[in-house]
Amino acid sequence: MALVSRNLELLQQAAAEIKNKGGVAEVFTADVTVESEVEKLKADVLKRFPRVDILINNAGINIRKAIHEFTLDEWMQVENTNVTSAFLVCRAFVPQMKGAGYGRIINMTSIMSHVAIAGRTAYAASKSALLGLTKALALELVTEGITVNGISPGPFATELNQPILQNKELNAAFIAKIPVGRWGRVEEVADLAVYLCSENAGFITGTDILIDGGWTAQ
Repeated sequence: MALVSRNLELLQQAAAEIKNKGGVAEVFTADVTVESEVEKLKADVLKRFPRVDILINNAGINIRKAIHEFTLDEWMQVENTNVTSAFLVCRAFVPQMKGAGYGRIINMTSIMSHVAIAGRTAYAASKSALLGLTKALALELVTEGITVNGISPGPFATELNQPILQNKELNAAFIAKIPVGRWGRVEEVADLAVYLCSENAGFITGTDILIDGGWTAQ
């Protein structure tokens, strides 16, 4: 397993957890919004592993503010992190994924690919674009046996949502909007990703799976 991030310390912690459970993990530092770093990443990963058959794009950032308060740099930071990174990584690794008759690409989309909240213009725009990329790429790769799907998490207790989790009133208001009455657990997303990467999920492609505690059903 190749783990990629800008933060070497967090990479090493994740790799240690995987190895303690009997897995194999190698760490690679890269900023996946930078073309030259993604190209170097491809070369480094393929030196260590014979090929890459499963690709998960989960780089993400959210800046919450009214649209007139955004600077162009802030807007582009969100778009580049959430969308352009997936394009660059797919462009780099898809060619060597072809020819095996099997492959899995998972893009971490969001419920903001489907619905919106005020103050999330950049994030919603980026995640909607990522969903469009997912669908188009699925059709592009279908004859190769490579599936491309999105996973759209709703409210999960992750670092990205710390501004809400740390605010007692906002947290209570958010939970009140979730039909199942709680935040999601990251393990639930992981289990879904494992299934989508299995042989049994070969008929699932070009779609987006919502895992949101019923949020978008309302």
